[in-house]
This record gives sequence, C-alpha cells and structure tokens, in this order.
Amino acid sequence: MKLTKLAAALCATAALPLAAHATELEVTHWWTSGGEAAAVAELAKAFNASGDVWVDGAIAGGGDTARPVMISRITGGDPMGATQFNHGQQALELVEAGLMLDLTDVAEANNWKEIVYPPSLLDACTVDGKIYCAPVNIHSPEWLWLSNKVYEDLGLPVPTTWTEFVASAPQVEAAGKIPLALGNQNWQSNLAFGAITIGVGGLDLWKQVNVDKNMDAAAGPEMLAVFQAAADARKLAAKSTVQDWNQATNLVITDQAAGQIMGDWAQGEFQVAGEVAGKDYTCLPGLGLNEYISTGGDAFYFPKNSDPEIEAAQKRLAALLVSPEVQVAFNLKKGSLPIRGDVDLAAANDCMKKGLEILAGGNIVPAGDMIWSPDVQTQLGDLQAEFWKGQEMTPEEAQARYVEILKSGL
Repeated sequence: MKLTKLAAALCATAALPLAAHATELEVTHWWTSGGEAAAVAELAKAFNASGDVWVDGAIAGGGDTARPVMISRITGGDPMGATQFNHGQQALELVEAGLMLDLTDVAEANNWKEIVYPPSLLDACTVDGKIYCAPVNIHSPEWLWLSNKVYEDLGLPVPTTWTEFVASAPQVEAAGKIPLALGNQNWQSNLAFGAITIGVGGLDLWKQVNVDKNMDAAAGPEMLAVFQAAADARKLAAKSTVQDWNQATNLVITDQAAGQIMGDWAQGEFQVAGEVAGKDYTCLPGLGLNEYISTGGDAFYFPKNSDPEIEAAQKRLAALLVSPEVQVAFNLKKGSLPIRGDVDLAAANDCMKKGLEILAGGNIVPAGDMIWSPDVQTQLGDLQAEFWKGQEMTPEEAQARYVEILKSGL
C-alpha cells in the first residue's frame, strides 16, 4: 500500500466513532532511542486512530533491563495489556504457565500463516499448536555501519568488507578517530561476536555450531579463528567508552568513529539524524563477507486479563500490528523488515532494500533467541562482555568457556 493510501486509511479510521470500543491498553516495550521512539509512535497512532487508546509503557535500558520488569509484573498479578519480547523463547515459560492470551483465532481470521514470512517467525509464536504472539518485524544483527566522511577525510575508499575495514583501522586511529564503536552492554558484545562468526567464520560453521549443535565444531580451529578475529576487533573498540548502542551509533553519525557492528535498527538513528544511506553512511550486511541475515525481531504478547473488554482490545491490537498499513509505517521508521511480503516499501532506503533483497533470496538463518535458551544467551553475553572489555582473556580461553556454555544448553 502506498504511503498516501496509508495516510488516507488512518484518517478514515480516525473518523470512526471512538465510543464504539474505546479501551485503554498499557503497552510495555524497551524502544526509547530516537529512531525507536519514532517507530513506536506509529503503532500508537494507528491504535488510537482505530478507536482504542495506547498507554505507553516504555522502559529505558534495553531488553536486558526491561524483560525482568515485564516478567515480574506478569507473574506478580499486575499484567500490562501488551508487551514486547523478541521472537524465540523469551516468553515461553509465561506461555507454558498459562499467563498469555491465545491469539489463534486472530491469526486464523487474518490468515497469518499465509502472509507471515519467513514461517519461522510464526513458529516462534506457536506452542502446542496455538499462537501466542503477533510478530511485527524482522531484525538482523549482522551489519557493519560506516561513516563515509571519516574515510573521505582520510582520502581512503569506504570499505566494502570487514577485511578492508580492519586494514584501514591504523590510519583511522592515527587520525584520532575510534575505529570501532561499541557500547558497554553485554548484548552488544555478544551481537558483535555473532556477526563476526557469520562474517568471518562463514554460514556453514555458524550452522554447525548453532543449528546442528556440533560441539566439536565449536571447539575446533575454525571457531578459534573467529575468536582471534574478535580479539583483533576488541582492540579497535578499546577507546569506545559509551554505554548504550545508540550512543555508539551516534559516534558514527557524528564521524567520531569509523564504524559499528549493530543490527539494522541502527537505520532509525541515521534517519532521525537526517543521514542518507549511500551518501552519508554505508551499510554492509554480513559485514560485507557473507550476506546472510538472521530473522530475529520483535513480537507482542498479550497477558491474560479477566476483563472481556480488555481481551477484545488486545485482539484488536494484535490484528492491527500485522496489518499492511501498520507494517509499512512502523518498519520504515524502525529500519527493520516487514513480516509480510505483500506490502509496498517503495520508500525504503538503500540499506533497507539490501535487507529485502537478502530476505527475498532466502539467505536467512534463525536468530539466537530461537535456538538457544534465555539462560544460554545470558551466559554468552556475560562471556563476551568479559572478553571484549579487556585484553587479558585469550581467544583460546574464551573458546573453552564458550563450548562449556553451549554444552549446558544441550
């Protein structure tokens, strides 16, 4: 649907009498950066225009901070109307405990099985044949974002691969710039390592370790080479002292850093800053080495509520999140890819188009949240944070701990 049609549709919806079903729903999420706030505002606008009321429950600090708060409220008898989680196992225990609303009737009425792509997104919402969440986007973390101006000022070509990026680092550093921006949060270190695994180690190695759960491959020489590449990368990030991911992105936007490994949600920050893809910055999916993306992302779950009016509003919101109009408006602002292929994204920028091409080509892998438990993911994040923060832990030591963590999740 064209954006002009979207605007008309929202206006028409807004003209409907609000008294028909004006119900307030508190929606919790961790989208608080500039780009994220712009994107979530599109969801709120659409829900409010439909006649209900979005009560925003943003929790600052990212998913690692927000998820324990969300879970505590749900298990403690103070549920919100809807809450964000990532696709995968993060809400599995809540579903198994009978605390989440069954959305199967909404999914069937709106043909989610026919329109949601890839099918793994809906599979991640499905427990014992019932659907418990509404996927809203596809986010891939394997991207390298580059400041074109840093390289133009140095008289260097903008790198097209991770290998070229690493080779340019000494000149970047000599010019007083930070080669690699990295925020001081565990998940960011883990994300960077995952991107390097696919970029440097290759897709076959990634699948052996994460899909086949081959611990010999995890302990093997190819994986050691990935840890050695990560050790090289941590030197490039040594002077990056920011905390949050969007602060690291801002170092690239303001040309203080040459690059950042971050998910495609970084596009939202570049967009808010008025940066133009291909002109002001460059994006390299798969670090320019292996153009595959992992199909993680965000979904909304709806905690059970005894009030039938609340439940009806929850189901209205679930259907709205997957609608073509909302998919276009939200994902253009978020920098993510839509979870349905029948929407018009002619307004997508160059980086988003790269992601769409990779998705259309089927060069996709499941996200870590879909294949490892939250406990394993937490342990891996702790390991990578320790590995990246200092230079003391050797690649060999890190690999040995990595293998033990993965074994604990088998």
